[in-house]
Amino acid sequence: MEYFKRAILRYVIALFLMILGLPIIYYLISPITFYLSYLSLFYYNPNLISETAFIIANHQLNFIPACTAASAYLLLIFLTISVDIPIKKALKIILFGSSIILIANIIRIDILIITLLEFGSKAFDTIHLFFWQILSTIFVVFLWIYITKKFKIKDIPIYSDFKRIIKIYKKSKKKK
Repeated sequence: MEYFKRAILRYVIALFLMILGLPIIYYLISPITFYLSYLSLFYYNPNLISETAFIIANHQLNFIPACTAASAYLLLIFLTISVDIPIKKALKIILFGSSIILIANIIRIDILIITLLEFGSKAFDTIHLFFWQILSTIFVVFLWIYITKKFKIKDIPIYSDFKRIIKIYKKSKKKK
């Protein structure tokens, strides 16, 4: 019964984060992403015009919340919560994975901005769509696979809990 309670608690927390997590991630990660992107493009001499925009070579670059890649952080957090691991290990995984997502996102933003500056808006739109619709999901999947190997996670999110709960239920039925 202890396992069942832990699983329920984990999924309640996951549900809570899925509902309220995006605004929190936007609030925490957006400024970090924006300023690191601004700083990483120093060789293009960007001019800061607000907390969410700068200008490079007559191109005003506006950062919207989606630039933060909040859904990638949220997916990482959900996957981490949906496996039965100690809280300390879960926090390490979330911090480690979030750092990788942040670095990859800064690189993505830099590639997009350089594409815009060097090849124009059509190339930017094409690359942006590719990153957004295809590469981002593949990236998080491979990041999770890497994390499971690095942190020796044997559970499969949701599935392992489902299997264990069914097993516990069957055992309790046999005892009756």
